Amino acid sequence: MSKPPGEDRTLRALGLAGVPREEPLLYPGAWPRESGLLDGDRLLPLDRAVYEEDGRVPVLAIGSNASPAQLRHKMAEFGIDAPIPMVRSRVTGLDIGVSAHVSRMGYVSASPVGAPGTVRELFVLWLDAEQLAVIDASEGVPMAGGNFDRVWLPAPDVRVEPGDGSVLRGAYAYVNRHGVLHDGTGAPRRHPGAQRPLITELLHGSARLRALFGATPEEFCARARADRRLCNRGTRLFAEEERVTASGLERYVDSGPEDPCAGGRTPSADPTAPMP
Repeated sequence: MSKPPGEDRTLRALGLAGVPREEPLLYPGAWPRESGLLDGDRLLPLDRAVYEEDGRVPVLAIGSNASPAQLRHKMAEFGIDAPIPMVRSRVTGLDIGVSAHVSRMGYVSASPVGAPGTVRELFVLWLDAEQLAVIDASEGVPMAGGNFDRVWLPAPDVRVEPGDGSVLRGAYAYVNRHGVLHDGTGAPRRHPGAQRPLITELLHGSARLRALFGATPEEFCARARADRRLCNRGTRLFAEEERVTASGLERYVDSGPEDPCAGGRTPSADPTAPMP
């Protein structure tokens, strides 16, 4: 993974600088094409694929947590600038669904769904305790009204291969407390990986949603941003219109014995960040 001397590894130079929290229609943000070490404003080469021996834990990035700019934005809220290893990995048993809630950040986020046999290329973030606490807070884990639970997905239920020939014993993921949107047949729908087509389709399918959020993705984002009451109303509407189904991962919400943080102090006890 050696790079030519002097190569510009800044996020802007790599096309990774857009922040979905600042521009919701960018969600989930640009993902890197390869593994890297997020170090401030740069994405540097990695020297290995597993960081468990450094006291870090693996967290699967399903949506904008795989965007280096979004990660940097979240960490900057708490003055945390320690590097974050981001390892592109082969993941079997998960797919990327659509969260059944409207985010106060102005977008409709992604959420993992159980999908036996499905193989996706996802990023594993290796986070220390402070970094994990920030991501937990940003997902609403410590809060009664938060949108996500952090769960431990053990192997072999979910198989995570970081590319060095090893298989992780498990990884964390954030499961939506509201469930996920279905595709019309009752099965979880896939997140298209872009906000504009997703929001356009959601608005087209519901006059009540249009009455709340407007007729265009731009109106949706503008009305949703920082309006908790309106976002909550939109979230309830998804359920009222029977658009919601289970993710298939709810059984992992209660920590099992394989969870490396089970029984100890949760690292998410301190920071309080804006929830998505």
